[in-house]
Amino acid sequence: MNKKRLGVFKFASCDGCQLSLLSCEDELIELAGMIEIVHFLEASSRVDPGPFDVALIEGSITTEKDAQRIREIRHQSKTLVTIGACATAGGIQALRNWADHEEFIASVYAHPEYIETLSTSTPIADHVAVDFELRGCPIDRHQLLEVLAALIADRSPRTPRHSVCIECKRRGTVCLVVTQGLPCLGPVTQAGCGAICPAYDRPCYGCFGPAAQANCPALSTHHLAGATTETQMVHALRNMNAAANVFQIESDRLESGST
Repeated sequence: MNKKRLGVFKFASCDGCQLSLLSCEDELIELAGMIEIVHFLEASSRVDPGPFDVALIEGSITTEKDAQRIREIRHQSKTLVTIGACATAGGIQALRNWADHEEFIASVYAHPEYIETLSTSTPIADHVAVDFELRGCPIDRHQLLEVLAALIADRSPRTPRHSVCIECKRRGTVCLVVTQGLPCLGPVTQAGCGAICPAYDRPCYGCFGPAAQANCPALSTHHLAGATTETQMVHALRNMNAAANVFQIESDRLESGST
């Protein structure tokens, strides 16, 4: 059996999703007979050229050089998978998309003239074709292993498409929207985290991005009918998945006052 050649690449991100891959440890040993990691700077100084059977991409595009680099990786990759909120939705750094880019740079850097960066942080899919998106901040290691196993077997990965609310029900967590009126994104967020935050009395803030057919306007209408303000709802939608399409559209609508 020919081993699949795997490349793992980083763009603008915190490296957390790559660390999720490294934390698999024992499972990676089992996969070692079927995959060959030929490019993974987080784990090894080994750098082999493409082509790659599978490329895992972490991070968003924030510079013109990175925009060119992702096109080169796409050209060399049979299957390209984006991992994490930065790669799938621009990440927390996409909050710059709503701000004055030049003002940010001047506030942070003593010599902003040396900084070459785009005014936006955008997901990989805005620049090249993506074969599969694995959501999360960070991603779930079990979902990652499922994706790798599926790609090795040449089948489609089986990852959740339902909302976090299902996970709350499964673990017996009392609904924070019903009992406390908190602005929770659980109904519109894809499952995968195990509903950790609601279990600790904290509303979901959408770390796994939009669930399939997420109805954000309906959720906003429900929350705004209670004690939640439009500003609070905008802040809830604008986290690490702020630039995810349906979250962005809804937060822009609320901010413009079109309610």
